[in-house]
Amino acid sequence: MSEMTRLSELGQFQPRSPLASDDDAVRVQSLRLLARGLGENKPVHRRMSDMLSVVLALSSRTRRMVLPRVSVDVDVFDPAGRRALRMYMPQED
Repeated sequence: MSEMTRLSELGQFQPRSPLASDDDAVRVQSLRLLARGLGENKPVHRRMSDMLSVVLALSSRTRRMVLPRVSVDVDVFDPAGRRALRMYMPQED
């Protein structure tokens, strides 16, 4: 999709929210409902370190998701050179 197509789609966007209404009464009513909904919940106070931890966790999860899946094949040999253990962990689908 080209940039011009995206821009033309954005130019044709029509807001459907009651907040975008030309009628002042509808807009005020919508803002009251929105404010009441926001006021019912107590504000959550988070420290900067909590928010930073969330950002780091999300970025590392995203980074792991884009990596290719791998399988692990481990061979363990005894001192005589014979295979003591073979463990194979296939990739999960």
